[in-house]
Amino acid sequence: MSLNKEEDLKKILPENGPPKKEVFKYIEKYKNDLIVIKYGGNVFIDRNIFNNFISDISILKKLGLSIVVVHGGGPRIKRELEKSNIQTKFIKGLRVTDEKVINIVEDVLIDFNNDIVESLKKKGIEAISINTKKNNVIEVTPESEELGFVGKPNKININIIKNIVEKNVIPIISPLGLGKNNQTYNINGDTAAGAIAKSLKSRRLLLMTNIDGVLNKEKKLIEEITSSEILQMIRDETITEGMIPKINTCLDAVNNGVTAVGIIDGRKKHSILFEIFSDKGSGTLIRK
Repeated sequence: MSLNKEEDLKKILPENGPPKKEVFKYIEKYKNDLIVIKYGGNVFIDRNIFNNFISDISILKKLGLSIVVVHGGGPRIKRELEKSNIQTKFIKGLRVTDEKVINIVEDVLIDFNNDIVESLKKKGIEAISINTKKNNVIEVTPESEELGFVGKPNKININIIKNIVEKNVIPIISPLGLGKNNQTYNINGDTAAGAIAKSLKSRRLLLMTNIDGVLNKEKKLIEEITSSEILQMIRDETITEGMIPKINTCLDAVNNGVTAVGIIDGRKKHSILFEIFSDKGSGTLIRK
């Protein structure tokens, strides 16, 4: 796409988005690269936030970037399990998943996956579903016996993903994988996104969440940080509990071929656009 005119950009970019002169620079920077975006977190059940996400993804695509989307679905799963009166427990942040639970999880995630695909199509953007029923790309091994049907990615079929991207279509990937005997397993969304970004050696992995990013002891946002600085923050307990698995995904990615990982607040309007197309960024950027 030749976006060499200010007018072209004006038609695509939102008024309250990043500065246009910075956008030009970053379109050039990322034009031959892959960006993996994970959409998840507790606030993303909100339809306004969802619509903002769809809008930003369609803008990235219209500006010529190559995108892979991995989504979560925790809040939706919780809602469906409650409707069915099914109680579940968590071990280290992962949901214990028996046969009844995995069937609901799979249905909910595939339904959400289709929702993203259809919403992008309404914006004129071609997207395709990738899940355990269609185009599966994730092979898993069980996380542990006590967790049941929870898996960790063992192999990613990157050829399927690359072929889709080359056709100018966005792959929308559910955090589900197949194990032995084609059994479906649930995967932590961040873990799935990290494994895919690593396998593709993507330029960026963006984890959209419901916090500003990585905060220091004074609860101020850290805009950029290295892996060794992050490890120190875990040691001195600046980073604790639920944030640790997310951070471990980031560290694993930057130590295995991903140039940088951004943790950004998906509740903020156009946070994806500011992270990719502005000098300031929008959350915390983690580099090796």
